[in-house]
Amino acid sequence: MNENLFSSFITPTMMGFPIVIFIIMLPSMLMTSSKRLIPNRLYSFQQWLVKLITKQMMITHSPKGRTWSLMLASLIMFIGSTNLLGLLPHTFTPTTQLSMNLGMAIPLWAGAVILGFRHKLKSSLAHFLPQGTPLSLIPMLIIIETISLFIQPMALAVRLTANITAGHLLIHLIGGATLILTTISPPAATITLIILTLLTILEFAVALIQAYVFTLLVSLYLYDNT
Repeated sequence: MNENLFSSFITPTMMGFPIVIFIIMLPSMLMTSSKRLIPNRLYSFQQWLVKLITKQMMITHSPKGRTWSLMLASLIMFIGSTNLLGLLPHTFTPTTQLSMNLGMAIPLWAGAVILGFRHKLKSSLAHFLPQGTPLSLIPMLIIIETISLFIQPMALAVRLTANITAGHLLIHLIGGATLILTTISPPAATITLIILTLLTILEFAVALIQAYVFTLLVSLYLYDNT
């Protein structure tokens, strides 16, 4: 195979202009809206899914935290749909780009932290220094807790990027091996094809799980600050 292993992660361009914005907008175009009195099955499924996600994530939140319900529901559907979009042939997965994931993680994390400092200042500052800490450890603990706080958005973005990228690389490698083995050893090619099929099914699950994990962690940061 002459194709570069990482070519599928390069931002696509058309006439020298990046078209990633149109790719990001594509999943939202697939979300249907119904003006009928009795909605169709797809719209009913979308409404049921949004209600289920919102109920599960917001059940423990305070009224202030529940104001983020619509945004978190939109976030999980956006990440899930873009992850699934990347599993189609000859497509591009925006969530394999660390810059995009940081662009989602940092504003959400910053909003939750600012909300905490605004409404729960004493409780938010108490996280930097646990009760009963020896005087000699106070400076070190404050530094450690501050670093751990600022690492949270980076951990969110890197986790999503690494999991989606690793799955795509595995599919790429096993798919290339299957293509080569078809002319060398058909029985071995059959085995690798079965492995590739199972891996693809697993990647569908990973795409949805990672969207849920990302949104759940944002919800937990929000819960700690409201």
